[in-house]
Amino acid sequence: MSAKVLIAEDETIIRLDLRGMLEAVGFEVCAEARDGEEAVRLAREAQPDIALLDVKMPRLDGIEAARRILDERPIPIVMVTAYGERDVVSRAVEAGVFGYLVKPFRETDLLPAIETARARHEELRALREEADSLAEALAARKAIERAKGILMQREGLSEEEAFARLRKASQISGRPLKVVAEALLATLGEGTTPRR
Repeated sequence: MSAKVLIAEDETIIRLDLRGMLEAVGFEVCAEARDGEEAVRLAREAQPDIALLDVKMPRLDGIEAARRILDERPIPIVMVTAYGERDVVSRAVEAGVFGYLVKPFRETDLLPAIETARARHEELRALREEADSLAEALAARKAIERAKGILMQREGLSEEEAFARLRKASQISGRPLKVVAEALLATLGEGTTPRR
C-alpha cells in the first residue's frame, strides 16, 4: 500500500483526521497544504503518488488546483468536499479527477475512493499508452508503404521485392524497418521520377 499522498485541506482537524486514516492503512503523507496554490507547489516539490484535495480552499479551489497538478504530472486525485452538487462533480470530472469523497466521511469510505481513483487512473494511462503505440505502428506502416512505393517506382520492383529489400537493409544495418524506410524516404524523397 505504501504510496506517497498529498493532502490539501484548509480545515486543520479534517487534515489531521485524513493524515491519521491514511497512515493507519499504510500510506505515507508526504505533504500537507492549506490552500490550492500551496497544493500545486507541494505536488511539484514532493512528487506524490496520490492527492486528496478539498474542493473549497482559499486562494485557489481544489478543482483548479487538480487541473494544474494534472497538467504537470498525471496522478490519481480524490476530491474531498462537503458539497455533493452535480456541477461540482462534473467540474471535477472535467478536470481529470477520478475519485470523490463527500464529508462527513468515515474511514471505510476513504480507501475505496482512493483505490477507485488509482484504478481509473491506471486504466487511462494504459489506454494512452495503447493509443501512442497504435499511432506509432500506423506511422511506421505509412513510412514503410511509401518507401516500398518509391522502390517499386524507381527500381521497377514488385511489392514483395521492394519489401524484401527494405527488410534486408534493416537486418544488415541492425535498425528497425521504420528507421530504414524513413532514411530511404529522406534520401530518395517521395517526389522522385522513375529511373529508366
